[in-house]
Amino acid sequence: MRPVDELMLPDDVGYTENHEWARKDGSEVVAGITDYAQEELGDIVYVELPEIGQSFEKGAEFGTVESVKAVAELYMPVAGEIAGINPELENRPELVNEDPYGRGWLVTIRPADPGEMQSLMDKTAYYNLLKGL
Repeated sequence: MRPVDELMLPDDVGYTENHEWARKDGSEVVAGITDYAQEELGDIVYVELPEIGQSFEKGAEFGTVESVKAVAELYMPVAGEIAGINPELENRPELVNEDPYGRGWLVTIRPADPGEMQSLMDKTAYYNLLKGL
């Protein structure tokens, strides 16, 4: 495990205590798991994502990520409807390890309340959370 200081923590995303990230993209929100989460899980071998059109509350489980070490639940960073899923992950789940904030994104969400993004942690708050783990 890399030290917390060496993890990628982009400024343009909000973070959850469950180690998901969310980035506003027009009227939608793109979401994935953080660099810390993918590092903790190790080599990701399978990603189970919801159907497009399903709706979830903030904090609700919407899928799983399976690695050689464990299976981890995925939790919604904001409430809303699944607008899209990353089709590349079906054949290349390792993209989550290689590029967690880019090509390894998981879902796009039509947020029920766009203002809910404000409730997510910023980079500094998430960094402080990680230092305390």
